[in-house]
Amino acid sequence: MTVDNQQDPGPVTVLGAGSWGTALAIHMANAGSEVTLWGNEPDHMERLQQQRCNQQFLSGIAFPDTLKIQADLEQALKSASWILLAIPSYAFRPFLARASALIDKDTAVTWASKGLEEGTGKLLHQVVKEELPQCSKFAVISGPTFAREVAQGMPTAITVASESESLANKISHCLHHGNFRAYTSDDVIGVELGGALKNALAIASGIADGLGFGANARAALITRGLAELMRLGVTMGGRQETFMGLAGMGDLVLTCTDNQSRNRRMGLKLAEGLSKEQIKKDIGQEIEGVRTAREAMQLAKKYQVELPIIEQVYRVLYEGLSPQEAVKYLLERKPTSEIH
Repeated sequence: MTVDNQQDPGPVTVLGAGSWGTALAIHMANAGSEVTLWGNEPDHMERLQQQRCNQQFLSGIAFPDTLKIQADLEQALKSASWILLAIPSYAFRPFLARASALIDKDTAVTWASKGLEEGTGKLLHQVVKEELPQCSKFAVISGPTFAREVAQGMPTAITVASESESLANKISHCLHHGNFRAYTSDDVIGVELGGALKNALAIASGIADGLGFGANARAALITRGLAELMRLGVTMGGRQETFMGLAGMGDLVLTCTDNQSRNRRMGLKLAEGLSKEQIKKDIGQEIEGVRTAREAMQLAKKYQVELPIIEQVYRVLYEGLSPQEAVKYLLERKPTSEIH
């Protein structure tokens, strides 16, 4: 299968050779796109080239023959018509500052990173616009996705959001292949917030399950967590229907219910009494919900919105509150209308 030339956004460079960036690069190469995968560690990239798989993050999944591996950032960006960032939110601005001079004004900038900027709580599209003022075409990719399942070609659906309908259509067309469905949206704020806040809520779900509270509690937590997400998201300019879709409810259900989620596993381990430092060491990859919980509380304060579940996650992570006490606080809150 090859991409329709009328909709083909051209050669793409995926920036970030972790599990998610690698999975997207594999998928798009299999779909017929011209794909280059770049990573920050030359030794790691050399292993990818030699082994033709990402043994560290996606063991056992071979690269398509057409997938190019590149350790030199300038070379990786030189031939790209569009770029797809798949790097942690904490490294997002530093990377863009480093790469800005190498990114042409006509290059479309997309990202599949999820999170809020550490220290400012800014959404990633705000960071992109500040660091890449020369570029005018942006899009975000989000939704209920585990990297390994995408790389394996298992059924998946995502949302591509952009202020440009034309760009959203082109990127979605590039991604829409085989068992992978891509939908479009113009609600960048809603899609980004859904992808970020669900990580903190997945930690809460892991805590509840780790404490043995059962399926009833998990369902209630996911539903009330969605209410929190919508409450803040609509206040910040997102649309309610976005939070009921793939990038909101879909991603929330995924990360709250399956142990492929690092954030959920963080919650399970917190319930066992382990420290967040030990858990992060054991998991060995970034756990976005840890940082997101802190930034979400700053946004809640700024916009005067209540986020009781995320607040308790924050207190467990940063104030030494035990998971048992956090749950007790939530259960003892005064009854109120569900539509609140």
